[in-house]
Amino acid sequence: MHGEYKVPGGKLVAVDLEVRDGVLADVVVSGDFFLEPDEALDVLGPSLDGLPEDSTPARLAQAVTDGLAAAESAGRIAGPVSMVGFDARAVALAVRRALGYSTAWSDHTFELIHPGPMSPAVNAALDQVLTAELAAGRRGPTLRFWEWVEPAVIIGSFQSLRNEVDLEAAQRYGITVVRRISGGGAMFMEAGNCITFSLVVPASLVDAMTFEESYAFLNQWVLGALADVGVQAFVTGLNDIASPAGKLAGSAQKRMVGGAVLHHVTMSYDIDADKMLEVLRIGREKLSDKGTTSANKRVDPVRSQTQLPREAVIEAFAAHFRARYDVVDGALTDDELAQAHELVRTKFADDAWTARVP
Repeated sequence: MHGEYKVPGGKLVAVDLEVRDGVLADVVVSGDFFLEPDEALDVLGPSLDGLPEDSTPARLAQAVTDGLAAAESAGRIAGPVSMVGFDARAVALAVRRALGYSTAWSDHTFELIHPGPMSPAVNAALDQVLTAELAAGRRGPTLRFWEWVEPAVIIGSFQSLRNEVDLEAAQRYGITVVRRISGGGAMFMEAGNCITFSLVVPASLVDAMTFEESYAFLNQWVLGALADVGVQAFVTGLNDIASPAGKLAGSAQKRMVGGAVLHHVTMSYDIDADKMLEVLRIGREKLSDKGTTSANKRVDPVRSQTQLPREAVIEAFAAHFRARYDVVDGALTDDELAQAHELVRTKFADDAWTARVP
């Protein structure tokens, strides 16, 4: 069995192994990483021999760490050990991929969906439907771009409605408030002023990653797409994407029982910051670690940095995703749409859900 794991910003780790009677055997670790002293390489693989094939990533990584420490203590290697461009956890992930528990982007074919405008509530419901369909094995990994007409505020699953939204201002501007299934913060969304997309993937793609790592991992292609349109961006904090000029986007996740992950991104294209400030209750405490006291300085729209129409930016994003991964064009099924509309009726347009945290 063979598995590979490329450390984000680091080096490639490859593992070859066999499984005999349910345990790992003849584990060999290789890669383009740097390791000192040289003889430490002979310890990496054998430290994993004999472990159960269903060992958790944490147990695999600990075995590597313990093996190196034992070899150093016994004088079999001249410490201290330096692992550059990789670590024990990267070895563990390569093992998990060899065993089929962890997958890579190249192991999947992604369906790209870009339907026409739908209400914000239907878009939020589709996130739940498509993630559940993937978990049930009825749909493959999917990238879906949102389109909508009416303005909306999409609040995170755990946010207080009254603390986040000035409901009088929202009503004055005809803004719909919808609560999504993922966590994170509120997003002010007007048609034509945001770029929003949802990526639904199997949990195996982020196997053994912390939430922090999975955000960075699933946003890597977004950074590449932004570079294609001339924006040099980077991941900042837990779930934001920014450029040197300011914040560009926020992302949120939801992991479902059954092995599916929803990764949602909303990116500012040409936001009306003044209106946003009237509708969203963005307090000083939330801004205190952002290095600014004004919310409209936190957001730097894509339009001002690219001078491209919104449609051209979305097309560039889709083209980058196609070039990077195995992608086919897709569409929502009648059943998925029916499920979404039923969820709008029973959940996403229901005050019991919208005000679940008053």
